[in-house]
Amino acid sequence: MKQSLLIFTILLCTSALFICKGQKNDLQQVKHILSAQSTAWNEGNIDAFMKGYWHNDSLSFISKGGITYGWDQTLAHYKKSYPDTTTMGKLNFTLIRLNKLSERYYFVTGKWHLSRTVGDIGGYFTLLFKKINKQWFIITDHTS
Repeated sequence: MKQSLLIFTILLCTSALFICKGQKNDLQQVKHILSAQSTAWNEGNIDAFMKGYWHNDSLSFISKGGITYGWDQTLAHYKKSYPDTTTMGKLNFTLIRLNKLSERYYFVTGKWHLSRTVGDIGGYFTLLFKKINKQWFIITDHTS
């Protein structure tokens, strides 16, 4: 009986360790995407910035101008709104909350700030990440 209990305890602890490690890896991947986006933006590379988004017509981007659907339309929106590095400025994200909703979804709340010679701007964002084929992507972006 004691041996069975010991084996059960070891298996339970090992399972918990793998679950925690998986959650930590997911969190690190989500944070890495946001860091890579910030780096790409600060290099003036909107195409690389867009790699964090789901390349799909169902992607949704919500801003004060309304809702944009689709990866291509979101890319066009960014390029129209930020046609050069002067208007792009330097991006900084402040992550406020990262909530793992399930094995396939993360919900992120944060602040964004653009330091620019033409005047700083900033606001808040919420992002819904989805794990697709073992990779995390932003599927919904609401930025104010």
